[in-house]
Amino acid sequence: MSATLSSTRTRAALRASARISVELLLLLVGLWAALWLLGQMWSIVWPLVVGLLITTLTWPPTRFLRRHGWPPALAAALVTVLFLLVAAGIVALIAVPVASQSGELTDGVVEGLQRVREWAAGPPLNIGDAEITKALDSAVARAQDGLGNMVTTVVSGVSTVVNGLVTAVLAIFLMFFFLKDGPRFLPWLARQLPGRFAADVPTVAARSWDTLGAFVRSQALVGLLDAVLIGLGLWILDVPLVLPLAVLTFVSAFVPIIGALFAGFVAVLIALVSNGLTDALLVLAIIIVVQQLEGNVFQPMIQSRGLGLHAAVVLLAVTLGGSLAGIVGSLLAVPIAAVLAVIWNYVREQLSDPSEESGADAGAVVPS
Repeated sequence: MSATLSSTRTRAALRASARISVELLLLLVGLWAALWLLGQMWSIVWPLVVGLLITTLTWPPTRFLRRHGWPPALAAALVTVLFLLVAAGIVALIAVPVASQSGELTDGVVEGLQRVREWAAGPPLNIGDAEITKALDSAVARAQDGLGNMVTTVVSGVSTVVNGLVTAVLAIFLMFFFLKDGPRFLPWLARQLPGRFAADVPTVAARSWDTLGAFVRSQALVGLLDAVLIGLGLWILDVPLVLPLAVLTFVSAFVPIIGALFAGFVAVLIALVSNGLTDALLVLAIIIVVQQLEGNVFQPMIQSRGLGLHAAVVLLAVTLGGSLAGIVGSLLAVPIAAVLAVIWNYVREQLSDPSEESGADAGAVVPS
């Protein structure tokens, strides 16, 4: 005999489902409103983001000077001037040559894709599917249109001209004030917030800052090591466009997983076009070895603690960021995901039941 449905339980389940649906809808509307507001304020938010990112790189020397008795304003001013000098040197020594060779890099990638298509159409594959040919043509067009823009973005990111002169100037000024007044920000923020927000928001901000700083500094150092080692291998094999490829490798390090694949793909294509199949395979071997060193040696040595993100989450975040905001979205996807993970972990800590933790402690075996 089959059991009959309880009308009381059914109505309760429907009410709970309706309430949860309405709450989720309100959350989605709030998220959409926040993203819309962020887009409207992007001219202010983007310099703030750039200022925070470069502050994570320049804060360690500033902290060192402050700990040795330097006044905050003087330490921040000195580090800012040194940063500007280093940036100017990078523009003169790296960005200008890279910009002059960006057209050759784009043409080399396009020609490499054409060769791959010709090889796939011949034996032994004999691929003649029109959809595959159309996809390769689309890849060629995207490479021709987008790679030059990416190289230009790389050059703008390396130099002080970040998304225009106004953005660069605002970012530098914000970096100076962050370096000078940064330690006083959290106490000031705690005084402005009511109730428990005075403790929660500064705690989350401090954890987010630590996570963001660890990510940016470690990725910069790992990217520099990758660029030097891969660039040295390309130089030994006499592959052209070594400097643009090394810069591309460095910047791609800030886009985990996808960035390394893209930079290695471009390097192999350039080697295939200029030096032939043998050198292209050697370049591929060099990239694989360097990536293995990065994953098994560089990252564990440099990163004292990870971001706490699964590789699948990183891949999805980079894909979503790239689809929403292009190259900028890909670069910012992982830091944003890491900050959201920090917020979620803190909220979970606050919502956890203390009795469970105390019960687990009470059930532990205590040695006599």
